[in-house]
Amino acid sequence: MIRISQLKLPIAHTEKQLYEKAARMLRIPAESLRTVTIVRRSIDARRKDRILFIYTLDVEVSGRNETQLIKRAGDVRVTAAPDTAYRFPEPGEGRLLHPPVIVGSGPAGLFAGYMLAEAGYCPILLERGDAVDERKKKVERFWQGGELDIRSNVQFGEGGAGTFSDGKLNTMVKDPLGRNRKVLEIFVRHGADPEILYDAKPHIGTDMLACVVRNMRGHILSLGGTVMFGTQMTELMLKQGRVSGVKTEKWEAGQCTRDEIPAEAVILAIGHSARDTFSSLYQSGIPMQPKSFAVGLRIQHPQRIIDRSQYGAGDIRLLGPASYKLTHQTSFGRGVYSFCMCPGGYVVNASSETGRLAVNGMSNHDRDGKNANSALIVTVTPDDFGGDSPLAGVEFQRRLEEAAYRAGDGRIPVQLYGDFKENRLSRGWGETEPEFKGLTAFANLKETLPEYITAAILEGMESFGQKIGGFDRYDSILAGVESRTSSPVRILRGEHMESEVGGLFPCGEGAGYAGGITSAAMDGIKAAEEIARRYRFF
Repeated sequence: MIRISQLKLPIAHTEKQLYEKAARMLRIPAESLRTVTIVRRSIDARRKDRILFIYTLDVEVSGRNETQLIKRAGDVRVTAAPDTAYRFPEPGEGRLLHPPVIVGSGPAGLFAGYMLAEAGYCPILLERGDAVDERKKKVERFWQGGELDIRSNVQFGEGGAGTFSDGKLNTMVKDPLGRNRKVLEIFVRHGADPEILYDAKPHIGTDMLACVVRNMRGHILSLGGTVMFGTQMTELMLKQGRVSGVKTEKWEAGQCTRDEIPAEAVILAIGHSARDTFSSLYQSGIPMQPKSFAVGLRIQHPQRIIDRSQYGAGDIRLLGPASYKLTHQTSFGRGVYSFCMCPGGYVVNASSETGRLAVNGMSNHDRDGKNANSALIVTVTPDDFGGDSPLAGVEFQRRLEEAAYRAGDGRIPVQLYGDFKENRLSRGWGETEPEFKGLTAFANLKETLPEYITAAILEGMESFGQKIGGFDRYDSILAGVESRTSSPVRILRGEHMESEVGGLFPCGEGAGYAGGITSAAMDGIKAAEEIARRYRFF
């Protein structure tokens, strides 16, 4: 296989032109190309009058010596394709008497369960929330003004918090062993758009992600796995420094049933909002520590101003809605940056606790909403939390969310940027049409955040307005509070994924080792690999 990198073509090119240019770079006729696989496609928009797609391709050639072709091409962009095929480890010598238990069915738990099921381990997945279809119904009712279900909501339920997000799949995690590609291939196998296999900024979209996780669950069940919804781990069972099982509560029709599930291996994939579980683990003596994360507000702009800034005024229909990534170092040493940018999306009420309110961003596969939104966030460290407990960051988040809930009287508190800047209540919308999932109320968002956070956001907005024209327009819509960017806790583990407590494998966002769908899924796969390396299960 031959790898061709940095192949550039106009965005309106045809498949034939792609093949012809690849052949020219190899100095062979296009007819000699047996297969052409797109490995990666990105956009070069540095020249607005000449926007290009940039490709990395893997090609097979008929009847030619590939080593000689690479040498004859004489081009650093033409090399041998690396072997990045993923390989799950062979079973170890230990013996599991019980199936491994996975706590949580977000990306980390779902992919850990998927890989273990395929390897014959018949895993048991515990999920406090509902299956995705019932979960969606409850979330929609909440957004329309109904009561919050604290067990099944935007944060908890099948697929995790990522189910109600943009479904972004890009990651900065280095991947020499092919786990990233494996994650994308599994998503595609279960219904995701094949373009995620090569887009530089892949995303699934909330609407398609629900279908994908449902199909993945079906595959796990078909291989002998078990998925238990409405079932929360309340306590780890420990014996002589090792896991011996989990205690659970299952809620059904208003009735609570308690049970114990024996297990020699438990994967903790609890997600970044499982605050009660963090507390339970801390009380059980599981080693953990506070970690830095980021908080702030979410901002909406008309998508058209982002498109115009990033792509210019030409025909950009082939490119889709534009995204952005912005950073600024303030004069007083705080960094402020955009996060979880959702083109053509919505700002959603992402609360999971009564009397507390958090927001997030979401968009569907087609990203066809009128607005772009992203979080504008500032890093906070344990020094900011006001305590030295491993759970001090959780309490810091809760204080912000309580302030946001009070400010909006239970609704999403919102304010136009111009009014936020002048410290006054907004009286109505400007030209930016609001795109929310959840009820809203005008409020003074400065009252929901520490002064150093609001100061950083204001200084950052001035900088961002110089980078993207119109970013600091007066009628940009701010909403608060964005507090669930990542876990406030790190559940400690060793080099091989295992806690000091034997048989316990913390992973994913909740354990503090991932930051998004793909990195969490990859971390879940790593946890599954470690169990396989140690144990057999028959």
